[in-house]
Amino acid sequence: MKLVLTIIIGIFFICQPSLYGQKISDDSLLKKARLEIYDNPDHTINIVKKLLEKENDINKTLSLYTLLSTAHIAKRDFDTSLQYILKAKELSQKTNDLKVQTSILISIAIQYQQMQLFSKSLETLNEADEYLKKLPEDSHERHTETARSYAIRGMIYKSQWNSEIALEKFQTSIQNFEKVEKKQSTYANMSVVYYNIGYCYLNLFQREKAEEAFNQSADYARKAKAKSLEAFALKGMAEVYKQKRENQKALDLLINAGNLSKNTGDIILNEGIYKEMADNYLAIGNSAQYQHYNKKHFEMRFKREQNELNSINHIINNHNKETLKKSQEIKSKYRTLTIACMGAGSIIIALLLYLILKIRKQNRKYQKEIQQLIRSS
Repeated sequence: MKLVLTIIIGIFFICQPSLYGQKISDDSLLKKARLEIYDNPDHTINIVKKLLEKENDINKTLSLYTLLSTAHIAKRDFDTSLQYILKAKELSQKTNDLKVQTSILISIAIQYQQMQLFSKSLETLNEADEYLKKLPEDSHERHTETARSYAIRGMIYKSQWNSEIALEKFQTSIQNFEKVEKKQSTYANMSVVYYNIGYCYLNLFQREKAEEAFNQSADYARKAKAKSLEAFALKGMAEVYKQKRENQKALDLLINAGNLSKNTGDIILNEGIYKEMADNYLAIGNSAQYQHYNKKHFEMRFKREQNELNSINHIINNHNKETLKKSQEIKSKYRTLTIACMGAGSIIIALLLYLILKIRKQNRKYQKEIQQLIRSS
């Protein structure tokens, strides 16, 4: 179950709305890139990189960086994904667009949650909330980003085995998604949230509600035309049947899920499917198939852990850079303050010396006048 707790958030990344449109000549390419991000992320990456080479507009570049980051998350290449979204964050500081800044911050929170850096994710979400408050109350962007924020918080609570609170967050997320325009990105988001709701109910041993949630997840995935999201939902339903000891039904769903996810390159999805297939083959006594899929499961697990390790190393390096930058800023401020204090001190000392010399001069003058008065008397 631990694997299940972190499986879906990366795919959730793409579900944010497009930040900006593209030129008419690039519109069809960009649309194709977004449509294929679930099932063929490599193609999406190739398209976006070509568009990025000739793009000079800051807002469109932000959108392309975000899309690239999402595509790499779909491949579970966390390190490259993190680099692109941090580039987007740095670039977003040059614009005053609250919608863009909010969306990018929430995307970064998703990245941290995916890597189980929960405190860092919550810290980023709290930062994003400050921007959210400034968006128009009934705007599409505010509802969408609020929905994504609550979904991430729900996933964090779910990962910490607090399914009741997680369900409350997920329900708030769904309520906000229902207030926005129904399009593929919205359907994809809702598929992800219902998938996580399903696992919350599984953790609470409410199988009927779990199966209902997984079915809703699959329905929304089909509306979004997202095969990988449908594969996740089918894997969730297979786990319900496994718990009911209906292992052959579970295997049929898993085989279907495997067919849907062939071109995705999603390590976590494949890892989960292989694990569930191994468990079900073991349950029906098919040791050969159990060994085959158990081996594939561990291969995927090793690959995922290597990716996560690379990403964590990059986060540590980035954190060290930020710390060094802040340290240099503090040193710079300290030097400026020191120089200012020394300057002010020098002026004060000069002024005191001037006053002292002036008083001494006046004293000598008074002494001479007094001596003259004494002599004349």
